[in-house]
Amino acid sequence: MPKSKSMNEDQLEEVIIQVINGAVATIPSYLEEIKENKETLKVENPQEFVYGVVLGMALGMGGAILSSQKEIPTTEDQMMIRDIVYKHIPDIRERIFN
Repeated sequence: MPKSKSMNEDQLEEVIIQVINGAVATIPSYLEEIKENKETLKVENPQEFVYGVVLGMALGMGGAILSSQKEIPTTEDQMMIRDIVYKHIPDIRERIFN
């Protein structure tokens, strides 16, 4: 059975934005978790830590989505995902640090 037609860049960006929004919505619980587990986690800057988590989720999910559409994402696919995520960094940082 053939796989479905690959997503275009706009569709992929829409999904990545949904992932970012979902990740950003969990920021308060991440910050609370870090505060409650200071000794175990040893995180010096909770906001920077959460920023890394959100970026990792967005980049990782972008790759996972493309992998489900076809074979392993190419270098070009990965760069496209990175460019989409990086385009949203100012918004992500504002939502975490303000």
